Amino acid sequence: MKIKNTPLSILDLSLVREGHDFAQAFRDSVDYIRFAEELGFKRFWVAEHHNAKGIASSATAVLIGYLAEKTSTIRVGSGGIMLPNHSTLQVAEAFGTLETMYPDRIDLGLGRAPGTDGQTAAALRRNNPSAVDDYPQEVAELIQYLEDKRPESKVNAYPGVGTKVPIWILGSSPYSAHLAAYYGLPYAFASHFAPAYLETASKIYREEFQPSAYLDNPYFMPAANVIVAEKEEQAQYLSTSYLQMAQNIVLRKSGKLQPPVENMDAVWQPGVKEAVQQMRKYSFVGTAKTVRKGLENLIDLTDADEVMLTSYFYDPKDRENSFRLLKGERS
Repeated sequence: MKIKNTPLSILDLSLVREGHDFAQAFRDSVDYIRFAEELGFKRFWVAEHHNAKGIASSATAVLIGYLAEKTSTIRVGSGGIMLPNHSTLQVAEAFGTLETMYPDRIDLGLGRAPGTDGQTAAALRRNNPSAVDDYPQEVAELIQYLEDKRPESKVNAYPGVGTKVPIWILGSSPYSAHLAAYYGLPYAFASHFAPAYLETASKIYREEFQPSAYLDNPYFMPAANVIVAEKEEQAQYLSTSYLQMAQNIVLRKSGKLQPPVENMDAVWQPGVKEAVQQMRKYSFVGTAKTVRKGLENLIDLTDADEVMLTSYFYDPKDRENSFRLLKGERS
């Protein structure tokens, strides 16, 4: 399928660049979403992470409201809210508030990972160590809180009742595919960093999908990392900021986004390069034609209805140029 026929969206972590602070990260995200809206991207999501000094999106719902206020048409949402960290009532109230403030523009993507280390996860929700096991039930509770008021219910989300905020299931394994299919919800897969189960999860989701009040047919959105430049060599150079970040993920280190380097061989820690390469199966780096071909292969592989793009550049101007080049090739 041609990429021009497939909606594109963006996932942002509100990264803190080396030499900058959290306030600048928020300003960068505002510039980013305004640019995405200008170029016609469908949605712009931010992700929940905690205890990470290089990521500013920990208070995800607050940031979504800030970004929605600075824009007018693009959908804004979570990619995702890590539900085991929160009570379902509080999530329903927060996103019911957002939907009421910004009607028909809010998405609620849900995940079950903690988005952090074990000690921080315990600090987030000390009184519910079994929250991950309760995830399917909590998804059902959240759906109910956002539906029309139930006369028999003594606990309701105000605001939230009747807002019917679109809920997505996010995942990186077959587990999430079964869940999204069972509830008849749209499904986003984290193939930008966890590619191993992409094809399996896509197949499970489509084969097991049960039509619901939200969807008549499955709606699948894989993710890919893209870095585009006029020349292949420049794109590879710019991608080293992402490679340094990916190395930190493998090493479970927290740090700010680093400037690109001329030689990654001087930066790689022992054994890490191979692990990062496995993560990069759906990372497309190069000229616009190269990246377009990679995205079209991904769309054909999964019969994707939409693609979520991540794009990690140290200089936001390089990121804007990357998307302009991709848009030009797409048209």
